[in-house]
Amino acid sequence: AVYNETRNIVREHGLHTVCEEAGCPNIGECWSQRHATMMIMGDTCTRACSFCNVATGKPNPLDPAEPRNVGEAVAKLGLNHIVITSVDRDDLPDGGAQHFAEVIPPSKC
Repeated sequence: AVYNETRNIVREHGLHTVCEEAGCPNIGECWSQRHATMMIMGDTCTRACSFCNVATGKPNPLDPAEPRNVGEAVAKLGLNHIVITSVDRDDLPDGGAQHFAEVIPPSKC
């Protein structure tokens, strides 16, 4: 039940996870505990690393709603922390650094 809820929240917000895109064999265990690794900047990488299972090619433009969607999904999942990773975006002048900054809110410490 928790696995399906996690999957539904990820889908509802149009997000990608390395769990799915890289075909992680531990997805069932992690998602059943509300653990997910968000993969931002799309599902297509501009590199073709031999060890990775993420799709490669020409990626779509960045989704300007993604930072908000990640935050909403994290809140719905009730997470205290989250792991954020990304595809490589060699097509972007800053490699996606600004998008990362928008996804990760300033610390409240």
